[in-house]
Formats: sequence, structure tokens, C-alpha cells
Amino acid sequence: MKTIFHLIIREFKLFFKNPVLPILFLGAPIMYGVLIGNVYKKGNVTDLPIIVVDEDHTTTSQKIIQMLDENESVKVAEVLPSTFDSKNKALAIGAEVVVVIPRNFQSDVQQKKLPEIAYFVDASNTLTSNTAAIAITTVLTTMKAGISIETARKQGVPEYIATQSYEPFKSTMIRQNIRSGNYLYFMLPGVLLTVLQQVLLLGLALSFASEFENRTFNELISKSSNPFTILFVKTFPYLFMSVFIYMLYYWFGMFYDMKLETEFWPFFTSSLAFILAVCFLGFLVSILLPSQLKATEVLMVVATPSFILSGFTWPLSQMPKWIQAIADCIPLTHYLKIFRILFIEKGNPALIQPHLNNLIVIGSICFVLSLAILIVKIRKAKQSMKQIETEKI
Repeated sequence: MKTIFHLIIREFKLFFKNPVLPILFLGAPIMYGVLIGNVYKKGNVTDLPIIVVDEDHTTTSQKIIQMLDENESVKVAEVLPSTFDSKNKALAIGAEVVVVIPRNFQSDVQQKKLPEIAYFVDASNTLTSNTAAIAITTVLTTMKAGISIETARKQGVPEYIATQSYEPFKSTMIRQNIRSGNYLYFMLPGVLLTVLQQVLLLGLALSFASEFENRTFNELISKSSNPFTILFVKTFPYLFMSVFIYMLYYWFGMFYDMKLETEFWPFFTSSLAFILAVCFLGFLVSILLPSQLKATEVLMVVATPSFILSGFTWPLSQMPKWIQAIADCIPLTHYLKIFRILFIEKGNPALIQPHLNNLIVIGSICFVLSLAILIVKIRKAKQSMKQIETEKI
């Protein structure tokens, strides 16, 4: 028993002797608790942006717009005069629904011609689309009841009879991008792209850290001390292997009968920007932390919550600003937005440009910092090599 007690004490000493393990063991639960707690702190989604196409321009249509804006779940982000290019405008501002109030709506209601309000719901995110659809349905149902009661008063008909027998206008919900209503189609691509980022970061954590730890960095720079060449050589294998991962993912798409079709060049450009941004982020950490264990731990801290922080399931707009700022620094956040626009929403490729720019900015910053630190490391290594040669002489 005494031996077991001493062994337990020894294990505790070993645990606290390693400066990384206590921080990881205690810090990770605290950090993830704060992060995830703040992501879902709101509890429900509110102020989801919608677009209203008002072709009627009457007091009735203005009343509908006002009622929509007063609903806590949605907010009217823009009012358009026609449906021209309304889909691309909705995708550009992230509007969940486009509500179309037709011409002569007010006069048709007064003449009992039963006009129709159509609202197009972006079903690419099950949570937000359902919330927005329920809010708009509630507003339009309330509006119908109000018009029915008002008409009944004028005609001397009891209110309860009017609400049961008279419908002033029809409302039709049209779900778009419905394929993501299938939860497999919604979740699988997002999770697989998260895994791609994670495996890249795992490999990249070892790229330079292993050279420093195994003392092979001097051997590397003796063959080439050009930092650009070194970064290219380190990057190329991951670019090459990523092609096979994408091929595997495409096979998954065919196996699960998921039609993953889009224009080649926008997808290729954004995928290249994503992989390079992840590579340079990994290199930066791997160069800064010359320990394989520490580099791996830091990059896993970045990679693990990235899917939750990306806004792919729970909208970024519902998260605190400081969490949005953290999410914007992770390449996956912007790549998942690009994926959704190209593959799920079938939007205009021009809409991915802001997200592509963000990937380029992340990649460029990490590249410049990696390059600067690598140049310093190369100089120090060369100086130490010269010193060793001098001592030998």
C-alpha cells in the first residue's frame, strides 16, 4: 500500500513537473467552457436579416414591413422595389428569407381577389431557416386576422365568423436549397472539411518543430538556406496530399448520393487559399514553438472548437463580438462560408470574394510572420554552425 501511495505521489509530481500538462488539463476545460458557453449564451436566434420586395408601395405593404421589423426573430435588412437580383442580394447580406409583396396587393385585398404573398426561405441552415419561417408565418397570420376583423366590423359580421370564413390573402412558403434539409447533406461536408483542417494542422505542427527537436534543422539549411525554398518544400507535400483527400471526399459525396457540383475555378482558387492559409498558420506555430508536443497542443486548441465557432450551424451574428473576432482568425470559418455559397446555395461565384479575401489575408499574415521568424532562425543556425567549425579548427 505504501508503494502504491508513493507511486501516486510520483505521478502527481511528474504531472506538475511538465509545464504544459497542468495548463492543458485545467485550462482547456475552462477555455472551452467559456467559448462554447458564450457561443450559445443567447439561447435562441434573433434579428435574422430578411429582405422584403415591396412591389405594391401602399399603406398595407408598409404595415406588413413594420410588423416584420417589430418581430424579435427577424429584422428587415433591405426593402427592394422588384425581385431583380434579389437572390444574390440576399446571399450577399446573409438574408434568410425574401418576402415578396406583389403589385396591386392592397387593392386586390379590398376587392377580395385573394392576392398571394410568397416568401422564399433559404433552407441551407435548418435552425435559422425554421426560426425565420415561423416568424414570418406568425406575422402574416396576424395580418390576415387583423384585415379579416376590420372587414367584418365594416360589414357588421361577427369577428369569430369572419376569421373562420374569410381569408384576405394567401401566403406561400417556398423553401430553397432544400437539399440541406437532409441532415447528412448539411453536416457531413462541414465536418469533413473540419477534419481536413485538423489533420493538416496536426501534420504541420511537426514540420519545423521536429527539425528543431531532432536537431536536423542545420542539415536542412546546409542543403538550402533560402527561406522561400524551405517554405515551398514544406508546403508542397500537404498541397499534394490534400488533392487525394478532396478526391476521397468527392467519393463520399457519390457514395451518399450527394450532388456536389459547382464551377471549377472558384472552388479551386478558394480551396488553394484555404490550404495555404492553414499551412502558413501551422508553420507559424511550429517555428515559434520548437517542441513537437507544444506545437501540436496549441494547434489542436485552435482546431478543436473551430467547427462550432465557424457559424456553420449556429450563426456568427448570434455570438458575442469577441468570439466573432476569434472565429474570423480561423481559416475554416471563411472556407465553410464559401462552400455553402458554391455548393448548397448555388450562389454567384462573385459572392465568395469577401471570404476569399479573408483567407488570403490570414494566409499572407501567417506567411510573412513565418518567413520573418524563419530568417532569424536560419541566421542563428548559421552562426552556431560557423562557431562550431571555428572551434574545431
